[in-house]
Amino acid sequence: MTARETAGWSDFGWNSWADLALIRAKLDAGADPNEGAHPFERPLHAAAERGSPEVVAELAGRVDDVDAECQGRTALWDAVFNDRTENALALVAAGADPWRPMMAGWSPGRLSLAGPRPGLFFPFPPGHAGLTEAETAAVTEAERLMGALDGIGYDGFSLACVHGISAAEAAQRLAATSPDQEELEEAMENPFEEEAMQFIGFTDVPGGCVVGQQWGYMASTPVVMQVLSAGTVAYGMYANPKSGNQGCVYRDGEVIAWDTHPGGGNVSSDDSAEEILLKYLYVGHAEAYCFAGAGLRPASAGAITEPDTYLRLPERDYWH
Repeated sequence: MTARETAGWSDFGWNSWADLALIRAKLDAGADPNEGAHPFERPLHAAAERGSPEVVAELAGRVDDVDAECQGRTALWDAVFNDRTENALALVAAGADPWRPMMAGWSPGRLSLAGPRPGLFFPFPPGHAGLTEAETAAVTEAERLMGALDGIGYDGFSLACVHGISAAEAAQRLAATSPDQEELEEAMENPFEEEAMQFIGFTDVPGGCVVGQQWGYMASTPVVMQVLSAGTVAYGMYANPKSGNQGCVYRDGEVIAWDTHPGGGNVSSDDSAEEILLKYLYVGHAEAYCFAGAGLRPASAGAITEPDTYLRLPERDYWH
């Protein structure tokens, strides 16, 4: 290991950014406050997202520019997105600009208006607008939707939220057929057997339909998503018990996002304004993110936990 690597940030873990003594020791040993161990993250951004306000203040006093951008956003933006209020206030005290334009029009200040602390940066400076009517409606719906889907409480399921088509249309597209009742009951008794993977649930909800499987990944496989999204959009996910939520988005039969972390993760400067708001509103609520992305408005989690009907998928390779 070189002297620079020893002095730098390469050995830092998630919790290291809350340790002020450690941060100061690294800086005093020659670590660069402006450059991180990876090109996609600066030290101040890392501290803003998951560190302490004391560490944020220390780094903010040592960087060349407290509003330097990384991946299209400032450290203050990361603090707001991750609901680190004290970190955000420490950055503002160090001179960070809440209203600096970025991320498809979502400055840190404007983003905060959609979050749990809309008064964080009041008053508005001249020329900076609040939320639009549609954005305000999206915030209200997010609160309702997350409450409606609260309490699912288990992993291992998959779903595809499809905009604008009925469950009957979804079943027709997938060539799904009604199973023998006895056969279905046997599969439900042993849902982790290979045979049970062919059974999948269908439910109509306002705005479209949900195709889901309570015990496996089948509902979000590529072929299912391709077929269901023809002429529309579908948001899918598999709540993988081992590796976490794995999301995907398909539009008109084509994948536009794969292996995502639905509900907060993978925010990109290339995202649309609508997608950035969606990811912000549903941080930590993967299922709700999928429903909202597809424009579905379920009254409860029943579309996942108690589908209207179960049908059998035909034998085929659902991954290619």
